[in-house]
Amino acid sequence: MSARPTDEVPWLDLADPGFDTNGEQVHAARERSWWARTPYGAAVLRHQQGAALLRDRRFAQGNARWPAQNGIHSGLFHDWWGETLLSLEGEDHHRVRRLLLPAFRKRSIEAMRPSFTALAEELVDGFAGRGRVELVGELAEPYAARVICRLLGLDEDHWPQVAHWADDIGASFSTDVAAQVPRIEAALDGLSGYLADVVADRRSAPRDDFLTALVGAADAPPEGEAGLSDHELSVALVFLVFAGMETTRNQLTLAVRTLLRHPDQWRLLARRPDLGAACVEEVMRVDPTVTWVTREALEEVDLGDGLVVPPGGVVQVLSHAAGTDPVAAAGGGTGLDLEAAARGERVPHTGFGAGIHHCLGHYVARVDMAVVLPVLAARMPDAECDGPGEWLPASGNTGAVSFPLRFTPT
Repeated sequence: MSARPTDEVPWLDLADPGFDTNGEQVHAARERSWWARTPYGAAVLRHQQGAALLRDRRFAQGNARWPAQNGIHSGLFHDWWGETLLSLEGEDHHRVRRLLLPAFRKRSIEAMRPSFTALAEELVDGFAGRGRVELVGELAEPYAARVICRLLGLDEDHWPQVAHWADDIGASFSTDVAAQVPRIEAALDGLSGYLADVVADRRSAPRDDFLTALVGAADAPPEGEAGLSDHELSVALVFLVFAGMETTRNQLTLAVRTLLRHPDQWRLLARRPDLGAACVEEVMRVDPTVTWVTREALEEVDLGDGLVVPPGGVVQVLSHAAGTDPVAAAGGGTGLDLEAAARGERVPHTGFGAGIHHCLGHYVARVDMAVVLPVLAARMPDAECDGPGEWLPASGNTGAVSFPLRFTPT
């Protein structure tokens, strides 16, 4: 199929740190075409094509090329990024994923739900009587970091340092990542050293916890399989801490912002905490922290409408554009409806990826957010923004840097 003339295909400058992946420019491009051109390859803007692409076995994950796309060709960050589960492919990916999977059993995560609820109530107790809160520093960050500490069995008193390392590693997803490499590498060095000491402790004194299960999977794999080396375990744990903490913190702030823009849904969630799980899916559909998901072609792929991706070519699925696609059969658009989401009447979001690279820790994130959002809604039913706050660019991975709220003290 011949290519469409260039001027018929919209251009979106994803490399611009100020570009808004949720903005009108993207919506206008989606009206003209289901795909657009960007500095990072083609971008898919509609749900049907995006969902199909993420499950197309002619494509690999594609994230491994991110450092090189930004001029980073060596060093600690470059090497670590290429070894994470996000970047691995083929048998290496399958082996590491199989060995880590037992530690993410649904039953184990569900058993932690009361602990997550108690933590949410404890944190809200700290500011409820004041009637004001800076949501990032007083709720989202300590909640996400302390959940990870409880999950892994880390000393919970260390959460500020763990959060600081995770925040610095989070610059890996920024569009100015090349300028952030020293900060990222210092955090990688600090967090990997800290976790190495914890792993050594679990080997000498096993506990009934998540990290002991991970160490056991690495040291005693199923018969016929190779275990994880200390280096592979370190890479996996650092990525787990960073991704689990950073993504949850950012998505919580985006979720509250979205709910406050739909006060009827905020009040509904306060009355119906059983809608917590549906709420997570709905806010990730309309205001995702992961603004695009990458795939790389393993062969030449003709996706139709003039989009022919060469071997090694990269395609991005824009999460907000796909999730709010108004022509999606199961329900799209930017409106928020928790009850419709609970009935399965909304398109699935792409926040946890899809296919063989579907996020391994998705159930942890779903449970901890489904717990804390109804607590916030119930304790702050009349919450409203107390100023604009400060927000990361709406590209790469996004979220709040600061988000002040006010409400009637309780």
